[in-house]
Amino acid sequence: MKSVDLNLLNALDVLLTEGSVTGAARKLGLSTSAMSRTLARLRASTGDPLLVRAGRALVPTPHATALRDRVHAVTNEARTVLQPAITRLDVASLDSTFTIRAGESFMEMLSSAVVAAVTRAAPHVRLQFVPKRDRDPQMLREGSIDLEIGKRATSGPEVRTQFLFRDRYVGIARVGHPLLAEGNITPRRLAACNYVVASQSGELSLDSALEELEVGRAVRVVVPGFPDAVRVAGNSDLIAFVPRSGLGNALVKDPAAVSGIRSFDIPVRMPDFAISAMWHPRLDTDPAQRWFRQQVIAVCRLAYPERKG
Repeated sequence: MKSVDLNLLNALDVLLTEGSVTGAARKLGLSTSAMSRTLARLRASTGDPLLVRAGRALVPTPHATALRDRVHAVTNEARTVLQPAITRLDVASLDSTFTIRAGESFMEMLSSAVVAAVTRAAPHVRLQFVPKRDRDPQMLREGSIDLEIGKRATSGPEVRTQFLFRDRYVGIARVGHPLLAEGNITPRRLAACNYVVASQSGELSLDSALEELEVGRAVRVVVPGFPDAVRVAGNSDLIAFVPRSGLGNALVKDPAAVSGIRSFDIPVRMPDFAISAMWHPRLDTDPAQRWFRQQVIAVCRLAYPERKG
């Protein structure tokens, strides 16, 4: 490919606009002799005189006249490309699709609030929720999702992260369960129960604290997600362990607020964990993506204001 000096485009645009070597030199901050040399280079590059003498003035050739508007448009487009991105955003007319990957707890408690917040401000926006089967950041990297909510990805150091709140596991039992009715819940009494656990793969992967209770030996039902585990526990004598955030503020503040189930603290040390919003850095400065992230983050923090860190 023949090498082309694209700086000549700007010079040609000014020359054809000014119709004068002296005027073009003044506008570009060059000497008249330097501008004359540039015109000579342009003539050699295009194979056309471009500007020719007519008395004391210069007039464009037919080829130069035909080029004038095209050169001006191309030069302006190049300037636009090399300028910072426009940061102003008309949210009301925004017409985009945003894709979120999130777990069952988020979908159960916060997806409706996110939809309401986003569509209220941007009625033309479309939202797509996809299930969170793992924490592999590849979907963020390849652009098939815009935002992920959950525990920090185990790989992908380039992924941007915004902390939302801290979460931990709690126990769930039906109202009237003997475990709740017979005094303090001790590790020994809890270990004597049977359990329903959530596992998307169907394989048990329990926290080390739950392994101490030998929960694995007493699992009677395995379900795909935490909402399923809550429903089973609410209609049986099985105990479920679910993220506290998945119960919503009502049950967290008043264990009797949700009909049929009660939550309780697990009587062994259960470390808490951070829930974050995650996105790929290529979306950092996009105005629409930034606005969308702010809406989701605001919904999460409004739902769990007491767990900031």
